[in-house]
Amino acid sequence: MFRYAPSTPTDTHLRNTTATTVFTPYVLCSCQTSRRFFHPLIQFTDLGRPSCVAAATNDPLAAIPMAHNFSECEKFQKALLPSMYGVEFVVALVGNLFALWLLAGRERRNWHTGVVLACNLAISDLLYVLTLPLLIAYYSLDKHWVFGDAACKIERFLFTCNLYVSIFFVMAIGVNRCVALKFPFFTRSYLEPIHAKAASVLIWVLVGVISCPVLRWASVCPSQHNNNTLCVSYCDPNPGDKNSHFSYKVFLAVFGCVVPFLVTFSCYFAVISAVWKNSSVTPLEKRKVALLVTSVLVLYAISFVPYHVFQMYHLYLRINYLKSSVCWVYDMYQVSKGLATLNMCLHPILYMALFDSMRVACCGRSPEDKPDRG
Repeated sequence: MFRYAPSTPTDTHLRNTTATTVFTPYVLCSCQTSRRFFHPLIQFTDLGRPSCVAAATNDPLAAIPMAHNFSECEKFQKALLPSMYGVEFVVALVGNLFALWLLAGRERRNWHTGVVLACNLAISDLLYVLTLPLLIAYYSLDKHWVFGDAACKIERFLFTCNLYVSIFFVMAIGVNRCVALKFPFFTRSYLEPIHAKAASVLIWVLVGVISCPVLRWASVCPSQHNNNTLCVSYCDPNPGDKNSHFSYKVFLAVFGCVVPFLVTFSCYFAVISAVWKNSSVTPLEKRKVALLVTSVLVLYAISFVPYHVFQMYHLYLRINYLKSSVCWVYDMYQVSKGLATLNMCLHPILYMALFDSMRVACCGRSPEDKPDRG
């Protein structure tokens, strides 16, 4: 329980202990005496009480109150993530297998650039979804990784690849739609599926290259709170590598999320503007565009943006203040990783906005067969 304490120790306290009680507006704890100015910072412990970490700093913001029981902090994610990953595994596996079957089958007669990009997106989802049983077992076993260091690196690498392949292919689909609407003659005359295949290869190579550092940093790591083995994105005793790892994550957030976000929504803004200003576009086509833009907005709002925001905040706190993080930030970061994986379940909605065969297969009847009331 936190309470205020006088900055001057009592005589009884001086006789019974060698520690000095330090006053802060945040927490009462005891630290070893020193001539330097220290802030006592609260760190996660497995003892059910805060431990005192001396931080040689004059920054009053350094004394951020931390969760005082790490095991309590982890209960939330251990209860939520196994079931979340389990549902995502089933939905993503069935949805993307079905989508790939339709795209490679029915849409093959109308093979165009959009189909090529969507097929690559579905393949990326299927590659990563096969690793979800490892995460389900990991969290079900109280965060104990039993599959070895190599499997840990591969799982983290595939997660990173799937996340940024998804973002870049969603961007490519948006650029493709924008070019098709703004320059229809150029699109029909010059753009071929071979160009989409070349763009797909470029995306795969680019994402593979920027994801390679994950193989260096991701590893198994002994837990500081029990005898479990963790699979983490960073576990290195060299403090200097923390800044390098954080810089790498900032690069991924900017190059892999912010830049594609700006390009994607610039394209969709142009698409919406062109469609709504064109009187020859039917209400059905407008609804299809609205569904497409809405599905991309949901992807960013649920999967992409929260993951990068909470990841950056969590890592920032670890570097600047503690080895650990604020409990709610840590929990939200773990949940945001589950939400980032949710993008595999949302992609079939994107395909429904792009291809009539997907809507016919899901709804049983083409919208064109229904009388238009709009």
